[in-house]
Amino acid sequence: MQRRRARRSYFTLNRSPLARKIITFNLIGLLILVGGVFYLNPFRDSIAAQRVAGLKTEAALIANVFEAQLPRNVPVSLSGGDGVDAQETLSALTLTRGVEVFVYDAEGALVARQAAQDFAQALPENSTIITDFLNSIWVGTSHLLTPGPVETEGTNGETLAHSLAPRAAQGEQVAGTATDSEGETLFTVASPIRHGDQIAGVVAISSHPGEVDGLVRAEREQVLQMFVIAILVSIGLSLVLASTIANPLSDLAAAAEIGRDRNARKMTPGRVRIPDLTGRPDEIGRLSGALRGMVAALYDRIDANEQFAADVAHEIKNPLASLRSAVGTMRVAKREDQREKLLDVIDHDVRRLDRLVSDISNASRLDSELVREDEERFDLVKMLTNLTDYLGQEASEKGVEFITDLPRQPIEIYGLEARLAQVFVNLITNAVSFCDTGDAVRVWVRKRQNRVLIVCEDTGPGIPEQALTKIFNRFYSERPPGQFGNHSGLGLAISKQIIEAHGGVIWAENIRPTDVDIASEPLGARFVVGLPV
Repeated sequence: MQRRRARRSYFTLNRSPLARKIITFNLIGLLILVGGVFYLNPFRDSIAAQRVAGLKTEAALIANVFEAQLPRNVPVSLSGGDGVDAQETLSALTLTRGVEVFVYDAEGALVARQAAQDFAQALPENSTIITDFLNSIWVGTSHLLTPGPVETEGTNGETLAHSLAPRAAQGEQVAGTATDSEGETLFTVASPIRHGDQIAGVVAISSHPGEVDGLVRAEREQVLQMFVIAILVSIGLSLVLASTIANPLSDLAAAAEIGRDRNARKMTPGRVRIPDLTGRPDEIGRLSGALRGMVAALYDRIDANEQFAADVAHEIKNPLASLRSAVGTMRVAKREDQREKLLDVIDHDVRRLDRLVSDISNASRLDSELVREDEERFDLVKMLTNLTDYLGQEASEKGVEFITDLPRQPIEIYGLEARLAQVFVNLITNAVSFCDTGDAVRVWVRKRQNRVLIVCEDTGPGIPEQALTKIFNRFYSERPPGQFGNHSGLGLAISKQIIEAHGGVIWAENIRPTDVDIASEPLGARFVVGLPV
């Protein structure tokens, strides 16, 4: 399993630009941090400052020892026989590890020197080849980025102490840094020995060459080891992150490319299967769900188009068959009255074909037009008032009573006014077409919280029970025998499509005397449209 994961991570890194970018950017951030440490170079500065502070304190203590041994109010000389033996005093002191002490008289002559017993073993010996290599890179980069203070090269502790003694003899403690012939850094501090108001001599204390470098090297080794571990951890976490991001995205892209590439479609003729990653609570899960929904909607649209094409072919064949039969019969018809009847059939079928082609063209363009047109807020009550005033006159001419019950207050909704008007015109004209003289059509509107209901009722024959679930299907028409061929059966299907595009619902039902007696004859039909406000 681990080998398989490693192989998958390798393939992810090898084939995925996104995975390489994730690893690169993570490493860039880590390298910027390392570069910042290189630039600041805090270890050497901190250790050097601590070491110089320690040398200053120790030099001041040794100077105090000499000052305590000098007689009061008597001129003395550390190089004379005044009862002060500088070498003996130094030999009696316990010096800290890795230091060497020099004592100078008032004229700057060296009168005593003493090194700590472990002076030669002051450097830590724990370096390795890897450590030396990394430290060489560190030092080289540090010198490029941080030039540092100017140091005296090719000297030693005694030479540096001798150069600092005259300055300390003026009454101030001074410190200096130098580099010996091997490039090792040493620090020296000189402190005056006071005898009353006079300067009797100078105590200079120097660190072992390379002592601070050794301590800095040890600190750098630990930091470099930490950075190496951090780089390995960063690469590992980057690979894990890349595998959780790049691999799913690659799978999603591969599945999407199958649907685009014709050659891939020939190799996998089945439907495109988008990987189901919806269980992931992140953007990839959302992307997978969106792609799956989009592909499902695309296939539904393809299936609907195929079914629509089949229905169109079926609907067009009927009038064409009737035309073919009428034309064939007309060739053998002898009487003029027969020819007139056949011409009426041909005229009826031609008008039926023309109406059918027009409705099919409108239905096929509806989806794209609904997407392209911009929705606006408009007054639904005002739009229905204008429609019912016009359609009510047509109903009255047919002898059908037209009743409206519309609110006095405006009801504003967001949508395509022209398309919704098309729906209500279709519902009202259908209701009027099913009514005879003396019947009635009623249109009423009610607002319910965040929705508005528009109801169109009629007292016609009602809708057959078996047709209630079919009347919104394309090309389905349930008409009286006298109206056969006058309608394409697309009106209600288009109406449903428009209403659903606005986030609404539409349904049909029969009006009955009571809801309990469902077997009773219907008193009419009712179409209900619900739209969001």
